[in-house]
Amino acid sequence: MSWEPRPVPAVTPETAPYWEAAAEGQLLLRRCDDCELTFYYPRARCPDCLGDDVDWIEADGTGTVYAYTETTTVGAWPEDELPLVLAYVELAEGPRMLTALQDCDADSIEIGTPVEVTFVPTESDDVSIPVFEPTGDYSSVCN
Repeated sequence: MSWEPRPVPAVTPETAPYWEAAAEGQLLLRRCDDCELTFYYPRARCPDCLGDDVDWIEADGTGTVYAYTETTTVGAWPEDELPLVLAYVELAEGPRMLTALQDCDADSIEIGTPVEVTFVPTESDDVSIPVFEPTGDYSSVCN
């Protein structure tokens, strides 16, 4: 059973710009104008200083694998899409993002593997899911 397009995540007024930008192929982050922290997951207040003077910035879309694991069991996930490689990716801008790695298996991934963002469509044209793929020398061993 294939699972495309994927179900739509919960979209709130705070996160709507993030999901809409993802549908257009852009990864957005939030940046606090008070303490200059760049952060992920989108929210209205800075998680560091609690200030509400935050803006959207477009991320470069690159990073490195900070940590990863492989799972063969995920509730309601199509079996032909398993195993699933989950990872924390440290983005070029600093924040770490929990995500899935595509087009690779856990045996070909290492801490520090360079990755770049790509987007998976959902049932809604206004929402896409950011996932990451290995780049450089790693892209040839993963595909």
